[in-house]
Amino acid sequence: MFLRYRFLVLWVACLGFFILSPPALPAAAAEAEWKVGLARANITPEQFMWMAGYASRDRPADGKLTDLWAKAMVLQDAGGERAVLVTLDVIGISREMSTAIADVLKQRHGLERRQLALCTSHTHSGPVLYRNLSPLHELVVDPQQRERIEAYTTTLQNKILQIIDAALADLQPAALSWANGTAAFAVNRRNNPADQVPQLRTEGKLRGPVDHDVPVLAVRDASGTLRSVVFGYACHATTLALFQWCGDYPGYAQIELEKAHPDCQAMFWAGCGADQNPLPRRTVELAMDYGRQLAAAVDQVLSDPMQPVAATLASRFRDVDLPFAGLPTREQIEAAAQSANRYEAARAKLLLSQMADDRPLSPTYPFPVQVWRLGDDVQFIVLGGEVVVDFALRLKAELCGPRTWVAGYANDVMAYIASRRVLQEGGYEGAGAMVYYGLPAAWAPESEDLIVEEAKRQAGP
Repeated sequence: MFLRYRFLVLWVACLGFFILSPPALPAAAAEAEWKVGLARANITPEQFMWMAGYASRDRPADGKLTDLWAKAMVLQDAGGERAVLVTLDVIGISREMSTAIADVLKQRHGLERRQLALCTSHTHSGPVLYRNLSPLHELVVDPQQRERIEAYTTTLQNKILQIIDAALADLQPAALSWANGTAAFAVNRRNNPADQVPQLRTEGKLRGPVDHDVPVLAVRDASGTLRSVVFGYACHATTLALFQWCGDYPGYAQIELEKAHPDCQAMFWAGCGADQNPLPRRTVELAMDYGRQLAAAVDQVLSDPMQPVAATLASRFRDVDLPFAGLPTREQIEAAAQSANRYEAARAKLLLSQMADDRPLSPTYPFPVQVWRLGDDVQFIVLGGEVVVDFALRLKAELCGPRTWVAGYANDVMAYIASRRVLQEGGYEGAGAMVYYGLPAAWAPESEDLIVEEAKRQAGP
């Protein structure tokens, strides 16, 4: 009887061990696994300087609510193919910066342009960066601030390179899994007056297209511990308009997730939210609450079963020559340079500098389109500019639905990227914002199709 009791206790203990412990991978599977490297750097400016995003600001930052971060993740599949994802708590980066970073990575590590994605959160509570929104900031601030903008941009670029180097040196075996959650605070700002949103939401009468999906990629180590979580959401990071550094709701969401999961690196990418706002807004409490809502959506995904991602990776990248609807004449630009509107005048002076020595303005802009395929599941489409929600909804409908993730604000944030519908409707996203980005005209109507077709081509076999 005693022996049988000891045997029963031993059997129950062993069963509990197998239930509670993650199963070991078979030898063949262990060889065919992901490797992931992680690193981060604090990018909060050391000096108070001009903040990005709002023309109404009339002085530099004077405080801090949260730190700002640059975070890097290196993915390596079973065949040794690599991809580098960088997320940044800034409003956007220029083509010049992303090209410079890619060139250094090519020299140091042999990485091709297709293997690097630089995603920004588009927080409007971060610093101005050189050659981004130039007429809005660089051309209208004093010389001391311009020097700080240039110096900070150089520092940021160096820090990005440093964390990529560190992440490459940190490669460790990992398991990847994915799923989608939902968060509902984004509102189409073109169709819903901000002051009416609380009532419209209560009555279920909010209008306009939205994308409330929260794509989640989880990275776990061999023991099953969460090392990193990458997530996206399609909404402007414009809850706040203060004079203090802050990651806005994406920053607060990352903070919440890292509190809940010690030693986890949370990384946010902005979706196609150029016409989406967090509403209501303008208080720190709201920014924190939206961050908690987004973090809760991610945590819900993490607590439910997720789909494993096979250790295969493919990456593609190409610039599309995106046409403008029509170019202004030199006479029109010279007249605009005398405008009482300082932003119109700043754009005109920028365009005239581009036309020096009788050079014509380019009728197109090199728009970056990038696609990563993770396993047989996730299609991660990465687009430049401030992309309106129509692009994500169309790409999901025409490709793989929830398995298609669409980021904007990446690699080069050169302008708003309006769909054909928004171009026809006009307004700020359709044309007006081009002034602040220094581009000469609105996009041509065929621009949507050019972008979508290139994304679909890259996402194909």
